[in-house]
Amino acid sequence: MIISGKELAKEIKEHIARKVASYKVEYGREPHLSVILVGDDPSSHQYVRSKGRYAGEVGFTHEEIILPESITETELIAKVEELNNNPGVDGILVQLPLPKHIRKHRVIEAIDPGKDVDGFQSKNVDALWHKLPGTRACTPKGILKLLDKANVEIAGKHAVVIGRSNIVGFPVAKLLLDRNATVTIAHRHTRDLAEITRQADILVVAIGQPRLITGDMVKDGVAVIDVGITRDVESGKYFGDVDFETVSPKASVITPVPGGVGPMTIACLMENTLDAYVKHMES
Repeated sequence: MIISGKELAKEIKEHIARKVASYKVEYGREPHLSVILVGDDPSSHQYVRSKGRYAGEVGFTHEEIILPESITETELIAKVEELNNNPGVDGILVQLPLPKHIRKHRVIEAIDPGKDVDGFQSKNVDALWHKLPGTRACTPKGILKLLDKANVEIAGKHAVVIGRSNIVGFPVAKLLLDRNATVTIAHRHTRDLAEITRQADILVVAIGQPRLITGDMVKDGVAVIDVGITRDVESGKYFGDVDFETVSPKASVITPVPGGVGPMTIACLMENTLDAYVKHMES
């Protein structure tokens, strides 16, 4: 069974659009998302355009703030603080990666936690680990929705998460733990990685190394979530961290690349923005 992130994202989009239409009547305006992009990286521009297009389709107002790569860290933080203080802005997203001269953590920490729709600000990360209300990171949130949509049982299962970033690896491991899975966190340099992955009932791979996981590294019936996506410059094709051709015959469910996790990340971003808007308007 191939888990289509596109189909589930479409359902979420339709639900959000209905909510926005209702809230616009109740509150007198639509949710507003501000996205900051620094520099001219083509991939980042593509992601920002996708987010803006999706925001428009669900009825949000949105703006893309394009800043030169030469901007200083101080100037960028000042822009974030300007958006923090703007009552018409509900969600703020700073597109990553940032230029090397800008410290990512300093910029993320400058975002008002209530407007941090990515869920990366430390107060939202702390809320996840302490099981408190807060904004959950979009990709991990989307992964759990995909597993639920595919009726994958989580409680009591052994989940292996390959990747230890604060954006995907650690948060998705915590969400799986909260659903009573036994979780092993590994990375590409883990000794005897294949021995660990062959124990997985649920396998989440998020490191950006094409075709790292092959069919001989998984057991029959595994549920596979492939977060990685790498574009081959010569062919223009996209590849995941999982070798789809050899793994899919053994998997009970598997996400394709592209079209799997990516659409869910944007859908959950819009969910987070809507939630931030409602809290803002009710405060």
